[in-house]
Amino acid sequence: MRFFLFFAVVSLMFASLLLANINLLWFIPALVFAGFSAYGVYDLVQSSHALWRNYPVMGRMRWLFEFIRPYVQQYLVEGETDGMPFNREQRSLVYRRAKNVQASEPFGSHVDFNEARYEWLNPSLAACKNNPKSFRVRIGSTACKQPYSASVFNISAMSFGSLGSNAISALNRGAAKGNFYHDTGEGAISPYHKLGGDLVWEIGSSYFGCRDDAGCFHPEKFKKNATVDCVKMIEIKLSQGAKPGHGGILPGSKVTKEIAETRGITPGETCVSPPFHTAFSTPVEMMHFIGQLRELSDGKPIGFKLCIGHRWEFLALIKAMLKTGIAPDFIVIDGAEGGTGAAPVEFQDHIGTPLRAGLVFARNALVGAGLKEQIRLGASGKIVSAFGMAAAMALGADFCNSGRGFMFALGCVQSLSCHTNHCPTGIATQDKLLQRGLVVTDKASRVFHFHQNTVRALGEVVGAAGLTHPSQLRPHHMYHRVSATRALPADEVYDLLLSGALLSHPQDTGLAVDWARASADTFEAQMG
Repeated sequence: MRFFLFFAVVSLMFASLLLANINLLWFIPALVFAGFSAYGVYDLVQSSHALWRNYPVMGRMRWLFEFIRPYVQQYLVEGETDGMPFNREQRSLVYRRAKNVQASEPFGSHVDFNEARYEWLNPSLAACKNNPKSFRVRIGSTACKQPYSASVFNISAMSFGSLGSNAISALNRGAAKGNFYHDTGEGAISPYHKLGGDLVWEIGSSYFGCRDDAGCFHPEKFKKNATVDCVKMIEIKLSQGAKPGHGGILPGSKVTKEIAETRGITPGETCVSPPFHTAFSTPVEMMHFIGQLRELSDGKPIGFKLCIGHRWEFLALIKAMLKTGIAPDFIVIDGAEGGTGAAPVEFQDHIGTPLRAGLVFARNALVGAGLKEQIRLGASGKIVSAFGMAAAMALGADFCNSGRGFMFALGCVQSLSCHTNHCPTGIATQDKLLQRGLVVTDKASRVFHFHQNTVRALGEVVGAAGLTHPSQLRPHHMYHRVSATRALPADEVYDLLLSGALLSHPQDTGLAVDWARASADTFEAQMG
């Protein structure tokens, strides 16, 4: 039986050759079976794969099944709410909103309301209308000369290089049409980012777009790009949700002339991004670096993005803000479940704090230190719906970002091939033939509609709660099921600090131990 399929294809090859004497068309199947027979002979003599050696031809079926398994699972097996990273219901919602078609569902929800961790927003008997066009947030403290009015929903960081030129172009044109911002990712500002959309320029540890020949921060190069009109804010990337604490490698084969010019590196040479910054090494130094960037950019909002790790390190940044009097204008919390880039499995599954826990912690740190009013808090990590936004904003976020949501709007089918350079929809690839399938004008409209319809849905959700603006959402508006028979408002589920608690009585808070470990002068824990 082990050799059944091998003998079968050999037999069919000879049978086809005999029939070819009667009709030449039989040469075609004969060639096909000859190919399979050749594979079988090779399988018998090769020594690398035991399965092929023991099961010639038949052993290769395993490869076929493994290849088609994700597609069979996604399209034929999984239910509406079963799939990961995004289930069918989430993807369908984005597709419909991007195509500007009805996003209503018939005959009731697919969600189990009695499942622990189910959440809902309570409606009000005094529901009201609101204006989604007013759903914006002012970012910029008194130290900022050019504050920015941001939409509550924006495009998260995705670099040119990781995404192709057509995808970046469509995202930027969609952002321009919808008046929301487009985060460049750490790959610097490419020509495709300059098509009319507002930009948040993200600066990573390699300082692409503002680096010297040694890969260190270059003030003059930074100033040249930071003062461009389309750049509205600057974001320092401390870590990302997909792989916090992990650097990156851009192989030389992918460093094309265009990418090299954008990033300020040498074409064809492998570029290594370290997991740490060289422009600063302590919390106080980081605050001074923020002050330097603010001055070089002529007073534009400066912020940073991170996935929460050691809690005392974030609290050390808080202490540095208090010590120096220099604070960022915004902070974006990236959840460990976020990330459009490829990452080691260990990092994807077990490194970093999930968005909800990280957001609540950051909210407590800022509120407890009396800094929340001057620093805007962003949330990023699997947010694709109005309720996802409402839940994040009820727990402290002032605005939300989405990466994969806007990739779905571009046409992403979750083929999980982003790291292969063979993205079937032409989004996460530098292959010009695959990129050809992504028509910029069409996809830019879908990006615009996804944003517009999601913010409009947020308006309906907020209005149902009796509010006129999402900034009015509070933890008590949201309920969280903790068991099959018990649900609590979020302000009872989470230990939320009152304003100034870390300054007046830190020993009585849930952050007491980490607050004591934190120092403005070092990221190391102070044990004593």
